[in-house]
Amino acid sequence: MCGILAILKLDPARTNYPELRNQALAMVKKIRHRGPDWSGIYSDEGAILLHERLCIVDVEHGAQPLVDSLNGNVLAVNGEIYNHKELRKELKEPHEFQTASDCEVLLYLYAESHPKQFLNRVNGIFAFVLYDPKRKTFLIARDPIGVNPLYVGWDRQENLYVASEMKALVGFCERIREGPPGHYFLDHE
Repeated sequence: MCGILAILKLDPARTNYPELRNQALAMVKKIRHRGPDWSGIYSDEGAILLHERLCIVDVEHGAQPLVDSLNGNVLAVNGEIYNHKELRKELKEPHEFQTASDCEVLLYLYAESHPKQFLNRVNGIFAFVLYDPKRKTFLIARDPIGVNPLYVGWDRQENLYVASEMKALVGFCERIREGPPGHYFLDHE
C-alpha cells in the first residue's frame, strides 16, 4: 500500500505556488501511514504530485513520483502491476527504465498509446495520476475492481485534488467524491 496526493489544473493567475505546495505537504502527512519508507514530491506551475511509498518491488530504486527522462511525464501510483515484465516486452519503442519498479511501465505505455488501449492490458491493482508537464494534461485511473482507493475533490478555486484517502482532502476541498473502479479520466488538449 502506498499513498498518493495530487493537485492539478493549477491556474497561474489564481495560484500561490509556495502556499499551495506547503498545503499539499500538510495534506499528505494525513496519509503518511500508507508509505513509511519514502516521501517524494514533484511540483511545477501546473501540478503538484506527492507520494508516500511502501517499498515492495525495487526497494532501492523505486521512489516516486517517477519521471520519464525523455518526455518529462510524471507518475504517482498506489498499486502493483502483476504483468509489468510482459508489458515491458510489448513496448514498441526503447525506453530508459530507471528502476525495476512494476509501476514505471505505465509511463511508457502512456507515451505509446491511448489509455483505452493500454489500461485493459494492465493486470493489477492500482490508482494513479500521470501528469504531462509539457501539455499541462493528466491521466487519472483506478483498477477495474477498485481494490486501491481513489478520491477526487475540488477547492474553491476549482483546483482538482486526487488522494488515496478521503481524509487527506477533508478541510481543503469543497466537493469530494470517490473515483469509480475501472474508470479513467484523461484531461487533454
